[in-house]
Amino acid sequence: MKDLFDKYYTDLFLDKRLFAGLGLCVSLFLFTFFLPWLGDLPYICFGVLVLLIFIDLGLLFRGKGVFLRRDLPERLSNGDENELHIYVENFFGFPVTIGIIDEIPFQFQKRDLWFKSNLKTREQQTITYKLRPTKRGEYVFGQTRLYVRSPIGLLSRRFNFGKEHTIPVYPSFLQLRKYELLAISNRLTEIGIKKIRRIGHSMEFDQVKTYVQGDDYRTVNWKATARKGELMVNSFVDEKAQHIYCIIDKSRTMKMPFEGLSLMDYAINASLVLSNVALLKDDKAGLITLSEKIGSIVPADRRPGQLGKIMEVLYKEKTQYLESNIESLNLAVRRVIKQRSLLVFFTNYESMSALHRQLPFLKHIAKFHLLLIVFFENTEVKSMSETPAQDVEGIYIKTIAEKFVYEKRLMVKELSKHGILCMLTAPDKLTINVVNRYLAIKAQQKI
Repeated sequence: MKDLFDKYYTDLFLDKRLFAGLGLCVSLFLFTFFLPWLGDLPYICFGVLVLLIFIDLGLLFRGKGVFLRRDLPERLSNGDENELHIYVENFFGFPVTIGIIDEIPFQFQKRDLWFKSNLKTREQQTITYKLRPTKRGEYVFGQTRLYVRSPIGLLSRRFNFGKEHTIPVYPSFLQLRKYELLAISNRLTEIGIKKIRRIGHSMEFDQVKTYVQGDDYRTVNWKATARKGELMVNSFVDEKAQHIYCIIDKSRTMKMPFEGLSLMDYAINASLVLSNVALLKDDKAGLITLSEKIGSIVPADRRPGQLGKIMEVLYKEKTQYLESNIESLNLAVRRVIKQRSLLVFFTNYESMSALHRQLPFLKHIAKFHLLLIVFFENTEVKSMSETPAQDVEGIYIKTIAEKFVYEKRLMVKELSKHGILCMLTAPDKLTINVVNRYLAIKAQQKI
């Protein structure tokens, strides 16, 4: 009984044409009081409408109906446009008009996701749409509702497909694939990766080989040449197995939003790409997270599963609300990292006083490792400082904005004065700038 109720009542909806027809019948009944010559016309119209309703009802509940399948990926990429597909096929013996509502996760805050189309008999269609998540975590997709209307169009029948499905949202692995594909095709310059001129020779010896035209004559190995009787040269390769650590600050300063993503999510996406680039360069990639205490530590390695391990750790990280404890970071670095390494510290400073509180510990870390501090420009404040003032209030706002922008530049000078590498960047250019800086450091043999 319940199934019949659900089939013929719960999933049946009245359409606009039916209300228009009922409105016409009511109007005709009213006009008969003033226009007696209409006679039985209202009753005939109402009878025709009732007959069409039953015909429409019979059409909608006849045959196999329609088929729908929603294809969801195993995981979504945070901060990227992820494609989702809905496949639908018409098994009715007549063309239909369809409307599709996909119950997407509440995190997207979309209440108007409605797809409308027309399907001929036995026609198939694939509907593609994109979703851009801005937070990591689990996203729950509900059912897909399909509304079918026959050519008569008085009633609509609803079909429910699928069930609740939970999909995790990971750090931006789509960005990771994009960098890999462009690197394979040697087109990294298209997205801003610069070609860095290598200074001198790297120190890692590869082999002694026969001289060919174009080899640097300064690498001639005279002893091997004398023994072999022909000109021999030493060949070198880029230094490998250098340790690259990404350190991510999870404190409240990294919760600031930019285009939907927090600064911490930008740092996480950049860390994932940088770790992958380091592994492709045969370096060892590692990870440290911290807030008021040390969070996760992934020792630097270059085993096949290292990138997956880093991604799993980054997926679970959440922003904290206390200030980061750089003293505990200093102790963790001394305890975990035993050789000179490149430490890329993603953080954010909004005032000189915040920097000065951490500066003694940063200087101590920089004594034993190559420390690169990456912090963020406040793009809104910068745009305010560049906007011409129109009135007294505008002058005041512009002056304050210029003060904040100038203070950021002072922080860069303060860090450079103490021999600490630093980079001030906009969040949307973070990944490109960090990868370029890493390649420059490798080429200059600073590690």
